[in-house]
Amino acid sequence: MVRTEAPEDAYTAEPFLPGRGGLPALRRAAAGCRGCPLHRDATQTVFGAGAADARVMLVGEQPGDQEDRQGKPFVGPAGKLLDRALEEAGIDPSEAYVTNAVKHFKFTQAEPRKRRIHKAPNLRETTACGPWLAAELAVVEPELIVVLGATAGKALLGSSFRVTQVRGTVLEEDIHGRPERLVPTVHPSSVLRSDDREAAYRGLVSDLKVAADALS
Repeated sequence: MVRTEAPEDAYTAEPFLPGRGGLPALRRAAAGCRGCPLHRDATQTVFGAGAADARVMLVGEQPGDQEDRQGKPFVGPAGKLLDRALEEAGIDPSEAYVTNAVKHFKFTQAEPRKRRIHKAPNLRETTACGPWLAAELAVVEPELIVVLGATAGKALLGSSFRVTQVRGTVLEEDIHGRPERLVPTVHPSSVLRSDDREAAYRGLVSDLKVAADALS
């Protein structure tokens, strides 16, 4: 008997990408992605959201609990904080394209009906989801990418990325075959976890003002 591997064992989303079409086609195809094992426990794929001609793309880590339930990125507490910080920095959240490096929620759960605890995706899972992010970049062609946190930074810039070393600066790098400008900052969820939330929030806004200036 010939044993065949499940699609997720290959750890790549590449076979699930559509041959043509814009964001709607990508979103439909991503809904059926089984490019890594994370799809098994997640409620649904959470694809990016926003205009195909957005000047700025914000890339986070992965969907959270609320995003997984609603099927939309950045709709939980961290997303609301991000919207407030963007507005304060001079970037209209409604004009940005928001997405995540990983499209399925990874979590731990002690027992059924208990709270689902976020668990950071590993490099293999992030790499598996890379084709979706590359496809989004190719369609949107943003003028600037705001990198939210370490996982997103490593997905775009490699495993040596350290957000504390480059946050609030404008980087110019080749990403998925395209020259891109990027401004790294912390993930808004880290602000919510901070012991000094106000200082952490001010730091996020300061970094986003660098992004706003880069777009002006």
